[in-house]
Amino acid sequence: MRPRSLDEFLKAAHVPFTAFQHAAAFTAQQEAARSHVPGRSWAKTVICFAGDEPIAAVVPAHLLVDLERLRALADTSSLRLASERELAELCPDCELGAVSPFTSAWSLRVFVDQSFVGEPEMVFSAGTHTDAIRMHYGDFCDLAHPIVGTIGMANPREARRESAPRPAPPQESRPKPLGVLGRGRALGT
Repeated sequence: MRPRSLDEFLKAAHVPFTAFQHAAAFTAQQEAARSHVPGRSWAKTVICFAGDEPIAAVVPAHLLVDLERLRALADTSSLRLASERELAELCPDCELGAVSPFTSAWSLRVFVDQSFVGEPEMVFSAGTHTDAIRMHYGDFCDLAHPIVGTIGMANPREARRESAPRPAPPQESRPKPLGVLGRGRALGT
């Protein structure tokens, strides 16, 4: 069940949104696929620490957070991912790994990848591995007041998978027939 605090926050802000459920998923790419949402529209939230300050980075499901670009955009000398313990403290109502930009017990600075700008909608986890929220990107901006920049980067594993040569089909040990006679019988057999 998604956190009541998220629903209360969105309703109090008078922002239109749609809540829905999907089959259990444990990565943003899986959530997008199971929800029939393009990966570019699924907003993956990653909690980081800029120095001692917790922040939220929001990128499309198919991208990773470029920590160096985020560090520069956050204007901090150090940046790191939050630990599981820190995530549990910051987002006590959420299942581990299912945070949204609005489910923190703290008011976080939010950084969003520029690829969302101009998109009509975005979808993100609603605090569980089976709940999601859909809203217009403009409404998201009104609520989160994000700092926009290029903070996403291609996943190297995905890039390798896409560029890897396809294995050749297995060769048969029998020689191939040279041709076919009238009733489908191969020559040389």
